[in-house]
Amino acid sequence: MKKIGLDVGEKTIGIAISDAFGWTAQGLTTLRWDEQDYETAKNPLKEVIRDHDVSEAVVGFPKNMNGTVGPRGEASQKFAAWLEEEFHLTTHLWDERLTTMAAERVLLDADISRKKRKKVIDKMAAVMILQGYLDSKQ
Repeated sequence: MKKIGLDVGEKTIGIAISDAFGWTAQGLTTLRWDEQDYETAKNPLKEVIRDHDVSEAVVGFPKNMNGTVGPRGEASQKFAAWLEEEFHLTTHLWDERLTTMAAERVLLDADISRKKRKKVIDKMAAVMILQGYLDSKQ
């Protein structure tokens, strides 16, 4: 069974998938959604979970730099709880501090244009979230 990594924002959700062994994370897509209406994410996520035989989810958990949980962290906790209830997945929150900045740095180093970076940054952050979780389990 595979794991899905999610970088959840207000307007987009970056999605990554693990290989069957749980060793590596690959970027899959970036989903546009409305955080005020979880139904906007339900069917696209349902398809990914079904098509990739997903059994666990790793949701990025953006803590403040001092370790406290702010509004974005609370939103991630709420989304993770919804995932568990809606899709019956084991869900893990993973500290994602600085993953978006690290993803941006990787894309800058690869000389990716600003326009292209904007399209893939959330997917790349999801890869970093999921890979961090997978590495911690080996």
